[in-house]
Amino acid sequence: MIRKLRYLNWNILIPYIILVITGVVLVYSTSSYILLINGFNPATYGMKQAMYAVMAFVIGAFIFSLKLNVFKNKKTIMWALVISLALLGFLVILKIFKGEAAAVNGAVGWINLGFMNLQPVEVAKLGLVLYLAFVLDKRDGTLISGQIWENLMHPLILTGLMMMLVIVEPDFGGTAILFLIAFVMVLVSGIPTKIALKMLLALALFVIGGFCLIIWWNPKFLQEKYQFQRLLAFLHPFKLEKDAGAQLVNSYYAIHNGGLFGVGLGNSMQKKGYLPEPYTDFILSVTAEEIGVVGAIIILFVLFYLMWQIMEVGVHAESQFNALVCYGIMTIILSETVFNVGALLGLLPITGVTLPFISYGGSSMIILTICIGLVLNISANEKIRKIAKEG
Repeated sequence: MIRKLRYLNWNILIPYIILVITGVVLVYSTSSYILLINGFNPATYGMKQAMYAVMAFVIGAFIFSLKLNVFKNKKTIMWALVISLALLGFLVILKIFKGEAAAVNGAVGWINLGFMNLQPVEVAKLGLVLYLAFVLDKRDGTLISGQIWENLMHPLILTGLMMMLVIVEPDFGGTAILFLIAFVMVLVSGIPTKIALKMLLALALFVIGGFCLIIWWNPKFLQEKYQFQRLLAFLHPFKLEKDAGAQLVNSYYAIHNGGLFGVGLGNSMQKKGYLPEPYTDFILSVTAEEIGVVGAIIILFVLFYLMWQIMEVGVHAESQFNALVCYGIMTIILSETVFNVGALLGLLPITGVTLPFISYGGSSMIILTICIGLVLNISANEKIRKIAKEG
């Protein structure tokens, strides 16, 4: 452990710490007013986020201290899969027996542990990354024309099963992220470029075609569904301003009010009942109002810098498993960022995906920090291996 600390990748650790501390401050700022007017301690969510951050940091440090072979072990991969599928399956059972009584914002996606609400899809994202890295590493060199389906059938079926369990909640954002994790990791695993381009084209046509079909069909049984209302709000936010479009319209107002440099930390108007739960997936809108578009862009710059550094570790990794884990983790952070920012700007439908390290939430903070601990572990081991090779 002491030796490994000498090879700590500060280009990853420092942006991570900056984002986490920024997230705690912003959660406090965006949640304090709502808590205060409802008779609660205004620092409640800020303190909880700080507690999650400390807990996550300890777990992340433990992940960093472990031998990397632990994560390549077949038993570890199996346990990661079993736990992921069991948690997702539990939510399906919860939905069947409790229905809407167990739903939060239209989805049964959380398990109450008392001290925090566990979101199983976050566990599933990491579980899927480790599983695919393990399988694709074993399949290295076999993904050639004529053998691709044979070698990818089992991992793709398992990915499909995970996606089915998540979409039942229903959680379209989580489903899309699981799909993108599998898609990106398969693309970079060594399949021929021509086949990769065909897969990209097929994905684009599938998404665009499915979106157009739903809008054109406009089925009656979907019209009252929470998720379908969000889709309509994406298309006609101002037309539905007093209903499903309120969140997006108030996000626009917040960004407009803030201008370039903001109205000052703690001085947002939109967090005062206009934007519901402003400390969750729309935290960046209130942030833009308080510290301006410039402040929001700086936060996003730090996030993208962190992603770039994770990708750099993957690109320079000698081990296929290590590289795939880094690409998978980068995909988690990138897709969450794109879905979150795209939603609050009205470029994508609202899916409830939180902004990594910034939005309030224990599950996301802990799993993402485990991911950072794993990347730091990989980075240190790659440096040690390189020095041993040269010496």
